[in-house]
Amino acid sequence: MALRILVTGTAGFIGFYLAQKLIARGDEVIGLDSINDYYDVRLKHGRLTETGIEQSHITYGKLVQSHKYPNYKFIQLTLEDREKLTEIFEQYEFDAVCSLAAQAGVRYSLTNPYAYVESNIVGWMNMLEACRHNNIKHLVYASSSSVYGLNEEMPFSTHHNIDHPVSLYAASKKSNELMAHTYSHLYELPTTGLRFFTVYGPWGRPDMALFIFTKAILENRSIDVYNNGNMQRDFTYIDDIVEGIIRVIDRPPQGEPSWSGKNPDPSSSKAPYKIYNIGNNSPVNLLDFIAAIEKALGKKAKKNMLPLQPGDVPATWADVSDLIEDLGYKPNTPITEGIQKFIDWYRKFYTI
Repeated sequence: MALRILVTGTAGFIGFYLAQKLIARGDEVIGLDSINDYYDVRLKHGRLTETGIEQSHITYGKLVQSHKYPNYKFIQLTLEDREKLTEIFEQYEFDAVCSLAAQAGVRYSLTNPYAYVESNIVGWMNMLEACRHNNIKHLVYASSSSVYGLNEEMPFSTHHNIDHPVSLYAASKKSNELMAHTYSHLYELPTTGLRFFTVYGPWGRPDMALFIFTKAILENRSIDVYNNGNMQRDFTYIDDIVEGIIRVIDRPPQGEPSWSGKNPDPSSSKAPYKIYNIGNNSPVNLLDFIAAIEKALGKKAKKNMLPLQPGDVPATWADVSDLIEDLGYKPNTPITEGIQKFIDWYRKFYTI
């Protein structure tokens, strides 16, 4: 049965892909995005254009019908706009919500902390209230692998404690999970949080390593390699992320009757609440990642070796056993394949 789904962040990387996949399977999608200038808005408008939403038709707070997909509409809106957000919920009576809109980026949170409070805390509060009052059957939302912070037990498991974040971005994402649990507990609102692990692919964000490295190498500039290259990331291809999200949307949590407050599992609850990792379960050394980019570009990088940056963690590695057990799914795109697809897109988009 087709669903009516609100997807926030559809001018963003993951939301752009998710909206298209939902549209293709026949769901009715309302996309929402603030189109802020955290990074080049031309990329955001490029994504919107791909889904039939032209920049010249966009007016803040007004719904725009896609000229490409009859079951897709878009509205430019911030989550902080409580009044307008409430109107959208009341008008469209959504079956489910996938909230990907947020202020992203670890390093940006060191210099612009209030942006994270406004979007990721105030905006998230508005989203929870709107879902609570409008009989939403499932709220799925973006968390982040950054919540694991100082935890060094690998691979990172949703059953681990995450009480020691090392950036305000990570703290805001942990707050989202805590607030979601409160609403699941108090109001029986089914919520599922997804901890994404270093998402990459065509149309990716310009503040991510693959984009930064590719651009610099092609422009004959040096790349900054933090922690002297002693870094590992569980790079996860965009198509794998989206497949995981859709499987989650279709399976609202029911609550775990065996859950015990005497030995509380952080990933679940008696309430309809669940947390999943979505990662490749295969960490890649940063220097090997750079070597794969060099091979795909046919060009060597000039490396500027630097110490670990504040707010960064040296390694990430996703335990996806719950994803496999509950949803029968595991991301599996090899890093070489994903990097090649990104570079092919990059050359085409920037006509290089």
